[in-house]
Amino acid sequence: MTSAKIEIRRVGVEKILDLRHRILRAGLPRESARFEGDEAETTLHFAAVMVEPSGQARRQAVGCLSLMLNSFLAETAWQLRGMAVEEAHQGRGLGRELLAHAEEAAASENDAGLLWCNARLPAAGFYQKHGWRTVSEVFEIPTAGPHVKMSKRLKGNPR
Repeated sequence: MTSAKIEIRRVGVEKILDLRHRILRAGLPRESARFEGDEAETTLHFAAVMVEPSGQARRQAVGCLSLMLNSFLAETAWQLRGMAVEEAHQGRGLGRELLAHAEEAAASENDAGLLWCNARLPAAGFYQKHGWRTVSEVFEIPTAGPHVKMSKRLKGNPR
């Protein structure tokens, strides 16, 4: 019997709100998992979903992230927001796959050659391992704890 596999798909924001809430906004109202820019036409939402051997996707996302066209350091850039992986799926490379998929999509979607995020301190090492660099001192986000700003230049964009 073949087991389910995970696929990364572009989805609407509603598909990922529950996961964002559980992992990133636990203890806060569900609406706190909805971010400014989620509904923008240029925003890209990705979900990692379990797919049965029949090709049927399960309803619940097990990983997610969003890319919002924004600016950073006076340059048009993609802001990565709301990256989360269900605890049972952490440590298996799913975050790496989500990030790689998002970086590829960002590179092909728009001329913006820069990615950036506000990374929680415990996640900063993950991003560094994947070519991101820390570009700020530690700062506090009241509902989410200590963060650093991180960025990564997309391949093929030397600026």
